Amino acid sequence: MIRFFRAIAVLICIILFGAGSCALSFLIFPLGSIFVPQRRRRQFYTNTIHLAWKFFTMFIQKMGCVRVNMIGNFENIKGKIIVASHPSFIDIVLLIGKIPNSVCIVKQSLMKNFIMRNIVKHAYIVNGGDSEQFITDAKQFLEEGFNVVIFPTGTRTKKDEEVKIHKGAAQLAIASGVDIVPVKIDCDYDFLQKNKSMLDAGEHIVNYTLEIKPSLCLKDFDTEHLTDIKLRNHISEKIKSAITR
Repeated sequence: MIRFFRAIAVLICIILFGAGSCALSFLIFPLGSIFVPQRRRRQFYTNTIHLAWKFFTMFIQKMGCVRVNMIGNFENIKGKIIVASHPSFIDIVLLIGKIPNSVCIVKQSLMKNFIMRNIVKHAYIVNGGDSEQFITDAKQFLEEGFNVVIFPTGTRTKKDEEVKIHKGAAQLAIASGVDIVPVKIDCDYDFLQKNKSMLDAGEHIVNYTLEIKPSLCLKDFDTEHLTDIKLRNHISEKIKSAITR
């Protein structure tokens, strides 16, 4: 019976998320494109997403579905590359809801989603497989003081699953010279994880812990004597260690 009521609570949250996404995609963002000056639109879009995801994070906690524990000073991160582990569907919502002025790298396939594509187009960086374009787009955001959030595993991973780190975060760090801030995300139940029912929230509040790990700075690596490939591999190994241990 407890599972049933928790499933209902999760369903309400999912409906709210969908309704909010529709409002952003078909009402707020189009109005912003008309009434917000072009020079301020990027800030408008990212601020809107931040506030929307912040509200959703508070709502899903009020509904008793999850409890979110933050370890570290998330609000003061600015102009950094944020790499995070990726156990569940709402990881990006929790991160951007907590960290202002942030955008996320997303897959090209999200542009095919009728509801999400307008949000993605305005407030995210699409990785369509062209690494040079991805680096150029991400560097522009970093230069303007935004954070760029990357899930270096590329997809959700389970606790017992071998983690493979993609090269994008390391490439961006080398190209931009910007510090990497690793964030380890843990949850004590397989909620919203890969191959699990979205309505399965267990019998107790699911505890999420988001912890900032020590920054990875390019100057701490032997950039003079390592080839780009070896440097990229070293950075990727450090990222893996930071977000999995």
